Amino acid sequence: MSCNSCSTGKDGQPRGCKNNGTCGTDSCNKLTVFDWLSNMSLPNGHTPFNWIEVRFKNGRKQYYKNTENLSLTIGDIVATQAKTGHDIGAVTLTGELVKVQMKRKKIKTDADVFKIYRKASQKDIDIWITARDKEEAMKVKARQFAIDLNLKMKISDIEYQGDASKATFYYTAEERVDFRELIKVFAREFKTRIEMKQVGFRQEASRLGGIGSCGRELCCSTWLTDFRSVSTSAARYQQLALNPLKLAGQCGKLKCCLNYELDTYLDALKDIPKNDTKVYTEKGVAICQKTDIFNRHMWFAYEGEWANWFKLTVDQVNEIIALNKKRTKVNNLEDYAEKLIETPTVEFENVVGQDSLTRFDAPKNNKRKNTKNRNKKRKRKPTNNAK
Repeated sequence: MSCNSCSTGKDGQPRGCKNNGTCGTDSCNKLTVFDWLSNMSLPNGHTPFNWIEVRFKNGRKQYYKNTENLSLTIGDIVATQAKTGHDIGAVTLTGELVKVQMKRKKIKTDADVFKIYRKASQKDIDIWITARDKEEAMKVKARQFAIDLNLKMKISDIEYQGDASKATFYYTAEERVDFRELIKVFAREFKTRIEMKQVGFRQEASRLGGIGSCGRELCCSTWLTDFRSVSTSAARYQQLALNPLKLAGQCGKLKCCLNYELDTYLDALKDIPKNDTKVYTEKGVAICQKTDIFNRHMWFAYEGEWANWFKLTVDQVNEIIALNKKRTKVNNLEDYAEKLIETPTVEFENVVGQDSLTRFDAPKNNKRKNTKNRNKKRKRKPTNNAK
């Protein structure tokens, strides 16, 4: 997905519009919906849907009614209605796809209707930009005020309203926080109306962004729009070690990517016995020690002989379990383990060669050693053969 300004080179590779996500058509911004109906005309007798999707700071989106029938396109800066005053945002979607988005997010058209006033004038944009420039310095002071009042909370972000009449402070906290005194300090210091809004730790990570342990940008800050619950059972099904340091993301919660491959593992585990499966043989009871899900192999060991493992296929294990249900015991696991066809091991060759790791090092200087040898020769006394 790219904007109309993105060009293509002679080699077919995209060059990009060089705007780094701030292009006029808004196609390079994160969480933007591609309007695939933009080039299609409506049937006769149908009026276009008069609701507009507007994006604000950090991907926050709201829907407004275009009561003035303004001619708006993606990327236009508009002044929208707020509870008090007006806000400034960018149009991200128009037309019939707005109806689809509102239906998906369960937003009713007969709810509290906020409308679009006008296209933003240069004066509106100047006030909006001036207010946005104050946010970073305010965040530093606000955090210091919270520390001075010994409040167990973290102020993660500040968002000014477009007319600079209100500032929203986003914070995270593990417990309930009494911030009444803090609001008084903010109002006295910043000379504006204050609104405190608590967000979850995942929402904080999506607003701030960052790099995950995989080396890529966080999913929640680039494309993920909903936060599904992640439980430790997702890690158990995928046979991952329950290590909080490895399973937790930057938000401190379980990583959202644990759910990505969970359905594949659940489908593969449908006909595979559980890890606590026991099989009964004439030689003794064997307990499952390990399972290879995608290769469909299971390892068993007799009780008391935990060092000797027998590798069986899932079909063989299901066959033994079916016989055990009929109160029939197999002789031993060795017979089944011998039937298993082992995959041949592949021997890899060293294509680099047997060169030494120090082959690129600078050669040692033997000049000093040669000098010592010469000095020793000079010190030797010459033999006197004169009579």
